Amino acid sequence: MKILVTGGGGFLGQALCRGLVERGHEVASFNRGHYPALDAIGVRQLRGDLADRDAVMAAFAQGFDAVFHNAAKAGAWGSYDSYYSANVVGTQHVIDASRAHGIAKLVYTSTPSVTHRATHPVEGGTADTVPYGEGFKAPYAATKAIAEKAVLAANDANLAVVALRPRLIWGPGDAQILPRLVERAKAGRLRIVGSGDNKVDCTYIDNAAQAHFDAFEHLAPGSACAGKAYFISNGEPWTMRDLLNALLRAAGAPEVHRHLPFGAAYAAGVVCEGLWHAIPLKGEPPMTRFLAEQLATSHWYSMEPARRDFGYAPKVSMAEGMERLRRSFCGNDRQSRL
Repeated sequence: MKILVTGGGGFLGQALCRGLVERGHEVASFNRGHYPALDAIGVRQLRGDLADRDAVMAAFAQGFDAVFHNAAKAGAWGSYDSYYSANVVGTQHVIDASRAHGIAKLVYTSTPSVTHRATHPVEGGTADTVPYGEGFKAPYAATKAIAEKAVLAANDANLAVVALRPRLIWGPGDAQILPRLVERAKAGRLRIVGSGDNKVDCTYIDNAAQAHFDAFEHLAPGSACAGKAYFISNGEPWTMRDLLNALLRAAGAPEVHRHLPFGAAYAAGVVCEGLWHAIPLKGEPPMTRFLAEQLATSHWYSMEPARRDFGYAPKVSMAEGMERLRRSFCGNDRQSRL
């Protein structure tokens, strides 16, 4: 099939492109920049911004059978308008372009953050039992919730859609989360928020991509997964303390054992947000209210709906993923395997 991936140059995007090429599909990526890594695996690159309706329409007009809409503005900081433009307006352009050009399948990468509710824990939840969040303190979560609702509402007899919510993707090639953890740990600035006993899910990169492929293969009008959202993870919840230190060990960084009470972290988030709004300072704040809540609260999910509806079963365990990550830092396994 001819498949278009939005945001194919990112961490998950490259894994999606690589896996689709390996499965024999003709793959193109819609990006704002150019990525030599995509050239190397034979992925054609189409340049443009999701917020530019004409650019999206032109890209989608090239005879694609399906779209993996993975691109988004992520992160912990930035103006609401910038997130809204990329995540809400951009997603609506993807939906409109898919309809205009007769694309039959749309696999949307969402996030568990769309269900975030302050310090309310989620333990074994599913999309049917965990409602959307309210009073979001982060524009990323707020705009992704709006976008996911729009995607699911677009499901019909002509356009089959599914939304996947992978939790905390990690693995070799991650240029965002892990490098920041390592930098702070080496500088002695990393703390465990709260007790660290809260259990959390996460997703090894190959499993995150596999869930997308499994959903895509089962997706069709009227199929079990059409019009639905699914949490995706390794299905092996660890305590936040154990997860942080396992990642740091794999990266050859010092473990973290010092704690910061949740109240102090939340207060620091309030102060940081105020400073970054008022001055504003460069980069992202070291702490926000949303981040403090995420770090101190249990969030883990049931994989049963994904297994039942499209056969998702994580192939790489947490232990194997950590070993692959360790080897990547040793220089012996630079490429994540699908």
